[in-house]
Amino acid sequence: MPAEGPCYTIVFEDNTETPTTQELRSALEKGSDEDKLEALRKIIVATINGNSQPGLLMPIIQYIMPSKNKQLKKLLHFYWEVCPKYDENGKLKQEMILVVNAIRNDLQHPNEYIRGATLRFLQKISREAELLEPLIPTLRANLEHRHSYVRRAAVFALQTVHREHPSLVPDAAELMQTFLAAESDASCKRNALVFLANVALPRAVEWLRGVWDGIVGMDEGLQMAVVEVARMDCARETTHRPKYIRAMFELLGATSHAVKYEAATTLTTLTQNVAAVKAAASCLVTLAIKESDNNVKLIVLDRLDALRERHRHILDGSIMDVLQVLSSADMEVRRKAMSIVLSMTSGRNAEDVVLFLKKQLLRTQEQDFDKASEYRQLLIQSIHVLAIRFSEVAASVVHALMDFLGDSNNPSALDVVAFVREVVEKFPALRPAITGKLTNTLMNMRSGKVFRGVLWILGEYMEELDAIEMVLAEIRKIIGEIPILAAESREEEGTPHTDEERDERNFSGAGMGRPRVLADGTYATETAFSVSSTRTESSKTTKPPLRALILGGDFFTGAVLAVALTKLVLRYDKLASNRSKANSVRAEAMLTMTSIIRVGQSKFVTVPIDEDSNERILGCIQSLSELNDCQEVNEIFLMDSRVAYAQMLGAQEKRAAEKKAVETVKENVIQVDDLLTFRQLSKKSVDEAVDYLEDLGKATGIGEVVEDFISNLSRISQLTGISDPIYAEAYVKMHGFDILLDVLLVNQTANTLQNLCLDFATLGDLKLVERPTVHTIAPHGFQSIKATIKVSSTETGVIFGSILWDGPNLTECCVILNDIHIDIMDYIKPAYCSETQFRSMWTEFEWENRVNVSTKMTETREYLKHVMKSTNMSCLTPEGAMSGDCDFLSANMYARSLFGEDALANLSIEKTETGAIVGHVRIRSKTQGIALSLGDRITMSQRDTKPPL
Repeated sequence: MPAEGPCYTIVFEDNTETPTTQELRSALEKGSDEDKLEALRKIIVATINGNSQPGLLMPIIQYIMPSKNKQLKKLLHFYWEVCPKYDENGKLKQEMILVVNAIRNDLQHPNEYIRGATLRFLQKISREAELLEPLIPTLRANLEHRHSYVRRAAVFALQTVHREHPSLVPDAAELMQTFLAAESDASCKRNALVFLANVALPRAVEWLRGVWDGIVGMDEGLQMAVVEVARMDCARETTHRPKYIRAMFELLGATSHAVKYEAATTLTTLTQNVAAVKAAASCLVTLAIKESDNNVKLIVLDRLDALRERHRHILDGSIMDVLQVLSSADMEVRRKAMSIVLSMTSGRNAEDVVLFLKKQLLRTQEQDFDKASEYRQLLIQSIHVLAIRFSEVAASVVHALMDFLGDSNNPSALDVVAFVREVVEKFPALRPAITGKLTNTLMNMRSGKVFRGVLWILGEYMEELDAIEMVLAEIRKIIGEIPILAAESREEEGTPHTDEERDERNFSGAGMGRPRVLADGTYATETAFSVSSTRTESSKTTKPPLRALILGGDFFTGAVLAVALTKLVLRYDKLASNRSKANSVRAEAMLTMTSIIRVGQSKFVTVPIDEDSNERILGCIQSLSELNDCQEVNEIFLMDSRVAYAQMLGAQEKRAAEKKAVETVKENVIQVDDLLTFRQLSKKSVDEAVDYLEDLGKATGIGEVVEDFISNLSRISQLTGISDPIYAEAYVKMHGFDILLDVLLVNQTANTLQNLCLDFATLGDLKLVERPTVHTIAPHGFQSIKATIKVSSTETGVIFGSILWDGPNLTECCVILNDIHIDIMDYIKPAYCSETQFRSMWTEFEWENRVNVSTKMTETREYLKHVMKSTNMSCLTPEGAMSGDCDFLSANMYARSLFGEDALANLSIEKTETGAIVGHVRIRSKTQGIALSLGDRITMSQRDTKPPL
């Protein structure tokens, strides 16, 4: 009998309608087939949940086992699987002899499907040697059955029995070799070959040597078995490696996609020959293009990416084939393929890749293109990366991308602005052409964010006199007539602006009273009122783009326009020799700024101008009015912002380089007892074989880093007091998405505690997986109980419960346990995202938790580090933006949970004159739980902080 019983799935049992044993016995004895099915189903559920009801074993044998109902037979197999088969002494129950006889009869049944179902059932009870031993002769006889379905199931049943008890089938290798030689069915051959490879690999290789030439024409399942045998044989020293390589080359052209994938993967483990690697990569690319399942596409692309990392320059020639994967409609597949393309791009193929991406970018403008906006954004970002990395292609793509500045899809246009801004900074030779193109496209822009980016570029990099005059002329066009307030007032009153409009008004008035024929055939009179009102409505819809934004309340864009005008005027004043012209340009710029402020304080805007924008524009007006008096201010406008942007780019490049260095450097830990490897004596290295058992171990957490003793002690929680009848403490261990509780119970009394039950309950997104069983603890004895709790989200959870046992005179005794608070920091990891992604998520997330700063710390930087450490969040604000000695600090932080939840935080603090730090931390997330939990975490950490000595 095994030391531990098998683990089954827990099935919910409705205790409100639990039938008695007598009722179940009556249903089994006298009920119809439907009643018997329902009764047997309830017995199985009760047995799984711990109530085995041994008194019903004999009625089931008497009244259910002889039935010919197929559903009853199938359900009966489930019952034989879960029912207790041994008595208290560990010996097989006598009733099991009848069960074995019934199973033998089913194995000899004339219906092949009953035989097959019974053979599959034997695999589930393969650990019960006493049950299986009498069935072995009948099981072996099924290998010669006329139906392939029975033979196929018999092979797998024998394999399962041999794996658990090799002594029951001592001649398994000879049996399978004989079976393979005589078998004609492909599926039976496949099962037998897998069995033979696991039992006696040399015999499987010997059979394979006789069918080398027929591998290509084999069935798909048999081809997969051949690939597995080749992989197993090559894991040791073998002389058949060249034949395996040739066979894998042939299987690359198989009709089955699964066979192609396995053959390509195996081929790279057998050899590192350039032709083999290219053939395997070509096969993987073909699979990624032709396979319809997007999940399979992602798996294949992952394998292709791993192959690229091992053979970097060998696969560069396949980059155009990988680009064909972009034809997939799924965005995840496109992103994965694009990341592979970007990593494979070099100076030799950069122009071809960019040309292909430009063609794809033009295709996204078609009406019927699937997910055009998301794909266009991905293409723009990819072209951005390539243009910065390969300067020779920047000039060819920047003009094409600027055509998308007027795109209705705002993220795509913003990506173009970010790309153009970086190109202008890094490639000075391209500045005149780019700024000229930007100037010509100002009228096509509609988004305030795009206007702000473009105006900043024009204000920073316009350095020629003629170019500045052209930009100022275009700005006059996109803002319209100034002063804005006066023009809007005249338009509202209907007063003509110019002589031409006055003549037009008189002309329309002269025609007043002319009859018009309406759509229904009746007559009507057209008046001047109707004409003027129509003109008023049309004028509202045809306002210049920047003017429409300002009237709509976007005064941030107005402030950026004021700064850009200030920079252009300052630079124009330095370059111009005609002082009257320079003064005229300065006056017009100041009039534009004043006009923005005045219209922002009027009734014509949807939202009044904010204080920050008003102060910013007034500062620009003051700078222009004192143009020759404050040279320091002029230098700030003309130099400092460009220097700050250059520092930001440098910080980004430094972070990217550090991240790449961390990813590329592999730490090789060598133990003192490791074998010495002599490079001259070692064989030529090939790609590592795919170890599925190792992958499974990593997925299930086997082989994780073992915590030290001190770390384990820090996770122990005391559940009861020292003076309680039972002392309890729990070791809490986080294991992926599970919480493992190892509870130690100590009986501190001189009495035996019977029917002791540890009852747990949870608050939050926690779920108890299994209920601990009932125990009996001897006087002053110990008992260890384990419980598993499933975690489904990042939210502060509480585990509470009690210990119940039977006291004297059958009274129930109880001890209430202390609460266990689950620390969400075990599920939150630091992460990074771009500024655009942060702003987008900040706008999208609806849950916000604001925590006021209350700390004894006196340094703003130290408080930022303290918050980052206590919340496991990373700082997104570049170090350069926080450098310098200042009493103000604002920083953005970001983290991501194991469940894919994003957590955003903004820290805004200042140091007062008394040295205290005041401010707040704003936390945003998509769900309420993580926002509240992080806020509580920050509040608790503030209480724990101590003032510096």
